[in-house]
Amino acid sequence: MTRVLVTGGNGQLGQCIRSLTSSYSDIEFIFTDVDDLNICDLNDLKLYTKPLNIDYLINCAAYTAVDKAESEQVASKQLNAEAVKNIGLAALENNFKVIHVSTDYVFDGKSFKPYRETDLAVPESNYGQTKLLGEKLLMESQPESIIIRTSWLYSEFGNNFVKTMIKLGHDRDELRVVADQVGSPTYAVDLAEAILTIISQVEKFTKPFLAGIYHYSNEGVCSWYDFSINIHQMAGVNCKVTPIESREFPTAAPRPYYSVLNKTKIKATYKIEIPYWRLSLEKCLMNLVSKN
Repeated sequence: MTRVLVTGGNGQLGQCIRSLTSSYSDIEFIFTDVDDLNICDLNDLKLYTKPLNIDYLINCAAYTAVDKAESEQVASKQLNAEAVKNIGLAALENNFKVIHVSTDYVFDGKSFKPYRETDLAVPESNYGQTKLLGEKLLMESQPESIIIRTSWLYSEFGNNFVKTMIKLGHDRDELRVVADQVGSPTYAVDLAEAILTIISQVEKFTKPFLAGIYHYSNEGVCSWYDFSINIHQMAGVNCKVTPIESREFPTAAPRPYYSVLNKTKIKATYKIEIPYWRLSLEKCLMNLVSKN
């Protein structure tokens, strides 16, 4: 049986992978978080993974507080970069493959067409810089790894934009939301499914494990304002949403104005079908209703 270790198992993506485990009976999952395993400690990581004889490690652990990363640069670099290097070194020593999740923030957002994996990455925030450094360190320590960049992640789990907009929409009469930042929302369950599909195909010998960088987000494009309008309409929230420019909502970390990802590579390599973002949002909101 294939053994998969998931780091950051209590985070949003980790919980989404956990929600899908019953559909993958041929995979044995081991979920860890910071209380179980310190991936920032190379020796601890090597000792932990060695006796498990895992085949894959899916790294969902990350420092994702984008604005706080501007002031907490040591902590963000440690988790987003140095810990990722540790994972690569442990993988090399203990013979397992790595699938690591990265971000659209590695780009400066000044493009006018969807970013390909080969496009120059020039992050403008410390968060983006640490994530890009993590990518480089992983590929240096264990080149036989897969990196998946994603964007605008949300789900039924944890704190995210969708749940925040629903809560604020109930609490307030009006919201002001940025309309000049454009990207693609990504339902974390869809991303989790894509990752497990890759592993399943490799283990069934229908596809090879092709190392490198891939992009994944839901299909389609919208602004944060468009996203908010759709969230409220689908969730039945009655709140006025006013579009504003980024300069009216200053943040510690600069946001990419355009962060649409080109997904041709992952679709062609692993025959992954990617849902349109509105369909996935509707699915998420239905699951949120059933949970509550």
